Amino acid sequence: MPLARSLSMTSLNGLPQCEDEDLPVEDLLLFEISWEVTNKVGGIYTVIQTKAKTTADEWGENYFLIGPYFEQNVKTQVEFSEPPNPAVKKAMDTMKSQGCQVFFGRWLIEGSPYVLLFDIGSAAWNLDKWKGEFWEVSNIGIPFQDREANDAVIFGSLTAWFLKELSCQFDDKPNIIAHFHEWQAGVGLILSRSQKLPVATIFTTHATLLGRYLCAASIDFYNNLDQFDIDKEAGERQIYHRYCMERASVHCAHVFTTVSQITATEAEHMLKKSPDVVTPNGLNIKKFSAMHEFQNLHSMYKARIQEFIRGHFYGHLDFDLDKTLFFFIAGRYEFSNKGADMFLEALSRLNFLLRVHKTDVTVIVFFIMPAKTNNFNVETLKGQAVRKQLWDTAQSVKEKFGRKLYNALLKGEIPDLNKILDRDDISIMKRAIFSTQRHSLPPVTTHNMIDDSNDPILNTIRRIGLFNNRTDRVKVILHPEFLSSTSPLLPLDYEEFVRGCHLGVFPSYYEPWGYTPAECTVMGIPSVTTNLSGFGCFMQEHVADPEAYGIYIVDRRFRSPDESCNQLTQFLYGFCQQNRRQRIIQRNRTERLSDLLDWKYLGRYYMHARHLALSRTFPDKFEMEPSAPPKTEGFRFPRPSSVPPSPSASQHSSPHHSEAEDDDEDERYDEDEEAERDRQNIKSPFSLGALPQGKKKQHGEYRN
Repeated sequence: MPLARSLSMTSLNGLPQCEDEDLPVEDLLLFEISWEVTNKVGGIYTVIQTKAKTTADEWGENYFLIGPYFEQNVKTQVEFSEPPNPAVKKAMDTMKSQGCQVFFGRWLIEGSPYVLLFDIGSAAWNLDKWKGEFWEVSNIGIPFQDREANDAVIFGSLTAWFLKELSCQFDDKPNIIAHFHEWQAGVGLILSRSQKLPVATIFTTHATLLGRYLCAASIDFYNNLDQFDIDKEAGERQIYHRYCMERASVHCAHVFTTVSQITATEAEHMLKKSPDVVTPNGLNIKKFSAMHEFQNLHSMYKARIQEFIRGHFYGHLDFDLDKTLFFFIAGRYEFSNKGADMFLEALSRLNFLLRVHKTDVTVIVFFIMPAKTNNFNVETLKGQAVRKQLWDTAQSVKEKFGRKLYNALLKGEIPDLNKILDRDDISIMKRAIFSTQRHSLPPVTTHNMIDDSNDPILNTIRRIGLFNNRTDRVKVILHPEFLSSTSPLLPLDYEEFVRGCHLGVFPSYYEPWGYTPAECTVMGIPSVTTNLSGFGCFMQEHVADPEAYGIYIVDRRFRSPDESCNQLTQFLYGFCQQNRRQRIIQRNRTERLSDLLDWKYLGRYYMHARHLALSRTFPDKFEMEPSAPPKTEGFRFPRPSSVPPSPSASQHSSPHHSEAEDDDEDERYDEDEEAERDRQNIKSPFSLGALPQGKKKQHGEYRN
């Protein structure tokens, strides 16, 4: 078969170019459609927001995001302007002339991409008509009471309408790539395909609807993937119409992608189609000019957390804060999906181990999981007030003491330390000490919970008895609200809080990717994840010894829950046994893994998906050899030389903890040498070179 015009790359913005001279590179437009454009609901917002700069650098003025218009979001995030592309402007004007409100501007994030926002409310009068059209096309009926699904129909219909108005101006030339994220945007894809628009379509599922529901029901999901009656399960959960929308989107798209290998396996059974490309999620990595600046930030924010602890545990502060470790779990309040159930059980076992071995290490664990509350806990607020009062008292006594000492030294005298504090000073200090007396235990939650008797975290705490007793070496604090620097309790943003902690623990059962451990990694904070999370599988593939680099991966797929819990307990106990130097070395290694998560490297998978969509949609214009997505050959971190050769020798990621072995590690550990070796394992970003006329590069020739 003769070669068709090949898909190649030019040096202009890295855009794919067809060899047809009638189709200049600037005519190719990329649209990404998602309900979470400028509208933070979950992790998809993070994906789109962080990827925007890399995609904008690649596509320039030809990259547009499409999302819903919500005034409260737009006020602070979007700068309105006129569309510079005349075709886009004409399509918008046509829709506006028929009563739809369409807004255009730049999203004020890194990369400043163009955004096109549809006001769902202004088009709601078309809902019944559009639901009828959607039924005729797909035989999917949408219940009137499902507000979210109805909004998805309006949003999808507006998207398809816009793409139709836009494509009509290009005389059927292959000018448009449309990338749809999740089922809320899928209606637009289904309608575009039914109208046979000349648009290359990509659909990405970040998690399957039914998978999330089934896992939340504490079902042995991964061992029974091929056993589920999909239609029955979706119907029983009253999400059958949503499931049909998701499945139809998957099968209508020219290219189907998902975010991890574990979700690819899930999609194969839940949606009855294997993804064409796995597109891992990345982050925008900002390196500090000073190599160890992240260590300084850890120290600074740890001190801020310690201040909160001094207030929260006033009257019970009988542990050494310099020997206290801060662990945390954060995310949506999905008790079993996020692994909070297993984490609490492991904490109970860790508490037993630390008490039995009479260790002087204390572990304080934060649960940052938003739940329904009605206000701050009075006892928690009182603790911070007592701490501040004690600080003010200490400062006033210190100032008075310093003044007397200064005057005595000026006279050439050594002051009598017994007389330098008078009776009033002693009384003030005694009153301060008495004010720290409390007759109750430090609270396990910082807020008054609504319906706390049915709260799963609090009920588990009651069952395992972790009430912050003096004898407990593990202490628990539930903060059922997102962190904020304006909070009167813990005035830290989430990023600052993470930097101040020692370990993030995310033993999730259902986690298609897992941004929380990824965010820990780029900040140099070790984390616990599982082999059921996309992030955990990705790290297992790309790091020879993840534990050495501060990535502890719990096996929740091939072990029983009790065995997995024991493994998690051993990880936590091993981490508690590390000395300060070993934790610093481990944080250095963890931070170096951030290169693996940079969109600069992971963007190659999205690039491949777009090329594949063009070649499938317009085979007479573009062609790409059918093959696997780009591999990251050599894209792998070896085991550090200072780690014991056998992982069975230790549960920790650094050598055992005798002084002799610590000295031996000092000799073996050369950070500069390790860092240089790790840097060499990250190869140049995936790219396709410009090709001579008529020659096509095989996909296997793309080097990473």
